[in-house]
Amino acid sequence: MIFLVDASVYVFRAWHSVLPDMRDRDGNPAHAVFGFARFLGDLIERVRPTYMAVAFDQRRAGSYRNRIYPPYKANRERAPADLALQFEHCRELCRRLGVAVFVDPDYEADDIIGTLAALMRRQGVRSAFITRDKDLAQLVRDGDLFWDFGAREQFGYHDIERHFGVRPERFADYLALTGDEVDNIPGVPGIGHRTAACLMRSFSSLDELYGDLARVAHLKLRGAGTLGARLSEHRESVYLARRLTRIACDLSLEVAAPGLRRRLPDMPALSDLYDRLGFGPFLRRQGERLAHLPAL
Repeated sequence: MIFLVDASVYVFRAWHSVLPDMRDRDGNPAHAVFGFARFLGDLIERVRPTYMAVAFDQRRAGSYRNRIYPPYKANRERAPADLALQFEHCRELCRRLGVAVFVDPDYEADDIIGTLAALMRRQGVRSAFITRDKDLAQLVRDGDLFWDFGAREQFGYHDIERHFGVRPERFADYLALTGDEVDNIPGVPGIGHRTAACLMRSFSSLDELYGDLARVAHLKLRGAGTLGARLSEHRESVYLARRLTRIACDLSLEVAAPGLRRRLPDMPALSDLYDRLGFGPFLRRQGERLAHLPAL
């Protein structure tokens, strides 16, 4: 199994949860790096992965989804400069811990993770998606794992529908119907999560739904009689939204399973990084343990 880590989720979690009084040699905040280092070290100690990769977001104007829909994520403020610097340190940390790091200026971490999962699946390797972002649930297939490590929640393929209300294969369609305020993706007005989940249990895809809108009126849904007309009115925006919600799994990543094997930490380089960041003995001791930790 390969453990695919959605880094931004855990960097932001550390940014908000660790006391911001940690400073590096130059006086810059370092608390998000410390929290992320603890998370990643704890994860490696617990699962002892043979294969592992960490994907980071690198937002820029003119990226893949912004070319499709310029307002995509336009409602988000840019990360503060000191947090952007901490993201750089987190990428350096991963490399010095012996973990493969991926970032792409055109695509998001979700797309990198989706592509890596697809590549490894073709080589007979299942995936554990380490994230709290529900969007990645669409990638889960039989034998895979969706795991918010911080919350200790684990879901297999058959758990996704019980937890989120929709099967993984229909998740992008479901999100296209509801929209996503966080990412500034428009949905169908009046369609919430329950209605969208019901539609995706009744139809196998958006294509099947739009091929038989008359059947919507007979579903056991509040307002079912007018729902078909509303879906028809917003058809174009729904299909646009699906282009945004569907994770790309076909990036040009030239990597095979051996390139994703976790290596042992480079302890001199790791200690140098911790010196620059002003970290004490706790993470160094963990690094020493990881240096002697074989994969399962």
